[in-house]
This record gives sequence, C-alpha cells and structure tokens, in this order.
Amino acid sequence: MSKKTTRKDRELKLSSGKVKRNRMVIISTVVVVIIGISIYFAMFAGNGSSTPSNEPIKATWIEPQIAGDTVSIPVSEVENNWNVHFNVKTQGEDMNFMAYVLDGEISVRANVCPPCRSIGFSLEEAVLICDRCATTFKARTGDGIEGACVDFPKAAVPYEINGGNIAMKGTDLIAAYQDTIEPGWA
Repeated sequence: MSKKTTRKDRELKLSSGKVKRNRMVIISTVVVVIIGISIYFAMFAGNGSSTPSNEPIKATWIEPQIAGDTVSIPVSEVENNWNVHFNVKTQGEDMNFMAYVLDGEISVRANVCPPCRSIGFSLEEAVLICDRCATTFKARTGDGIEGACVDFPKAAVPYEINGGNIAMKGTDLIAAYQDTIEPGWA
C-alpha cells in the first residue's frame, strides 16, 4: 500500500530543508569569523613578532613634556605608533631620541647617526634602519649590524613608567646621546 504525500508532509519536508540550509549558513559564518580572528592574532598579537607587520615602521614625531630634569612621553603614543621620536632642547644643542615597542617591551635610545647626520630610524622586526644611510642596528641592544655608520651604536636611556608616561632623567638622556655620537661604546 502506497502512502500518499499530503500537502502538510510536503511543507514539513521543505521547512526541514530550510532549517538544514540555515544551520549550514550559520556554521559557515562562524567558521569564517574564527579564521578571520585567527589571522588577525597571527599577524598582530600572537606570533611573537616585534611589530605589527614585516614592513619597516617609520617613526612618528611626538612632543615630550619637560618638568625640571624629567622628560616624559606618553606610553600610549609609543604603543599606538610602535615607533616614535622626540626632540629635547638643551642649552648646548638639540638631542633626538626614539622610543619603540619590541616584543611587547618599550625601548628608548638616542636617535642620531653622526656620520650621515640622520635623526630618523625605521623599525623592521628587531632591526633599526637609518632612514638616510640604511645602516642597520640591533633594536634589542643598539649594536651596529651593517652599513657605513655601524661604529655608532644607539645607546639606551633608562626610564620609569609613572602615571601612563615614560619618565626619563635629563642626565640619562644626555649620557645616552653623548655615548651615541662617539664611535663605539663609551
């Protein structure tokens, strides 16, 4: 005996097909979102890279705050831009410095390449690259790697973080700058 298909049976069968298609669309959407989030974290947060991409990051100029012998820059400026530089005027000369994020930590160094007279460095992975002569330096230590100005390593500036600011002593800035404009480490 054959069973006749009623209209209600056909509608029920059609609606269950729509439910299956809707489930597939939802599952596909969730998979695409998960893949997108994974790619984002692999590129920016979770791959151990020191910078958000493999492209050199040019420094952004920022204004320091000076109060007595203390020079401060906002931590957020460094973290948002990955690579910044700033100028400190003294009675004798202008001194330039850089601050950058490397492996989740901030480094502050003198920002000068005396032989070629550059005051700009790009950050690429764990390497500082002089914007004028392309001499390279280790971003972790400031030591020269290769190029015409390799004998002028970039000296570090000690700092403390206070109230969302990187605070540096003027005497430490001067010492790092003087160490950088002389060949080799002083």
